[in-house]
Amino acid sequence: MRMSTHSDPPVPPTGRTGGGTSGPGAAQPRVPGLLRLAAAYAWRLIAVGVVVQAVFSVLGQFHRITVAVFLGLVVTAVLRPVADLLARLLPRPLAVAVALVAGIALVLGVLALVGETVAGQRAGLEKEFVSGIDRIEHRLERPPFRLDPGALDDVQSRIGKLLSSHRSTVISTALSGASRLLEVLTVLALAVFCAVFFTHSGDRQWRWFCAQIPSAGRERVSVAGGAAWQTFTGYTHGILLVAATNAVLVGIALAALRVPLAVPLALLEFFAAFIPLIGSPIALAVAAVVALASKGVLTAVLVVVLIVVIGQIEGHVLHPVVMSWAVRLHPVVVALSVVGGAVAAGVVGAVVAVPLVAVAWSVLQALRELRADP
Repeated sequence: MRMSTHSDPPVPPTGRTGGGTSGPGAAQPRVPGLLRLAAAYAWRLIAVGVVVQAVFSVLGQFHRITVAVFLGLVVTAVLRPVADLLARLLPRPLAVAVALVAGIALVLGVLALVGETVAGQRAGLEKEFVSGIDRIEHRLERPPFRLDPGALDDVQSRIGKLLSSHRSTVISTALSGASRLLEVLTVLALAVFCAVFFTHSGDRQWRWFCAQIPSAGRERVSVAGGAAWQTFTGYTHGILLVAATNAVLVGIALAALRVPLAVPLALLEFFAAFIPLIGSPIALAVAAVVALASKGVLTAVLVVVLIVVIGQIEGHVLHPVVMSWAVRLHPVVVALSVVGGAVAAGVVGAVVAVPLVAVAWSVLQALRELRADP
């Protein structure tokens, strides 16, 4: 019998050797579990951030259409209950038309009231502001400021020279403002157009959209859409109630203090309230400046006190009571959302950020509950 001349390969030792650490049998260094968990969350957060940035980039390219659709949804959330109520007595198209015309008439009436107020107080306002500026100058000249009397005159002359030297820039800016006004009117017209069809047959449009989804995911899309719309309408109704309450309180307080332009400043407070946490203080700061220029330091201090009081009412009464059933977000999340939206898309982003985060959170909760159901 012929014996094999080949011997079995030597078995490598189990311990580490000087140069054999790269083989398959070498002991691998252990990664701490906390580091593995952090890495797993890190790449997922990076992926979510990339997707969010991509979505904002795409929406930024079509920002006019995006804003128009958003405004159309806001108008739909406001007019849909009115149209549904009128539809019990009238045909659906007529009910939608009546609700829309009534809404437009209300907005135009408020704007006409503001214009009439400003026009009626124009003559007195000019005198009050001139005397108020003189009072501010005299106060700055006295202790503790001790400002040079010629400093303010020098500032005014420099402003005049700056405007005269950049007259062409000012004119071009005004012309660009006119073009911006045309864009705003176009967006508003598109928003009204969308709101008409959303209010009239939005439910049928949503059912048609869900029918185009594959049957495997149709239920999830339907549940997510219902949760999103419920949260969005709740947020819209809640923020309108908060804004209207703030505007009424500001209007009454400014009228009691005899601050001029009380109605326009109250309207400014109404629109500013749509930016949570920071909108109302900015609007009331404008009111404080007007009070300082027209009525003096004492009235301005009282307006500052008003800022604090209304901020406390909004933060501790209105938002917890009115908004808690629609938007279940921590104040820190709201603040970060507003700042992030402002950085990403300016004022529009600050307005849209909170309802967008609230809708995303409600959709996530609804899908989680759907998976939990047997």
